[in-house]
Amino acid sequence: MPISQYLKDLREKVGSGILQIPSAAAIIRDAGGRILLVKSAGVWGLPAGAIDLGETPREAVVREVFEETGLRILPVRIVGVFGGEKFRYVYPNGDAVEYFIVVFECEIIGGELSAQDGEVSEFRYFAVEEMPELAIPYPQTLFSEKIG
Repeated sequence: MPISQYLKDLREKVGSGILQIPSAAAIIRDAGGRILLVKSAGVWGLPAGAIDLGETPREAVVREVFEETGLRILPVRIVGVFGGEKFRYVYPNGDAVEYFIVVFECEIIGGELSAQDGEVSEFRYFAVEEMPELAIPYPQTLFSEKIG
């Protein structure tokens, strides 16, 4: 689902002005340690999305990963919390956001890679040193090695 009804209602009131959006993102590695990235609106990023009203960050990351990739995941631990001016993004339609993001290291427990919501155009595993530029500027140290 590209945007929740809650955010649609906010956008009707605010227009394309900047909104702070609580979000959750997943670092998912394959057996070789490569990181799963998704391509949406022409840019690469972690599987991620907004936390809906009444939803915990953990619930949101599980839902978003399934919607974007078809994978069932288990969030193992929080590996970072990010926000502020560096995490601003303007979508192609002009909507501006500033993300407050909880990033989880996750394990795959089921499913198979397949687009579920039409939002993602491509997904691929990348070695850390081969990762493309991401839409959100996570610190490179986040990807350097598996936590734990």
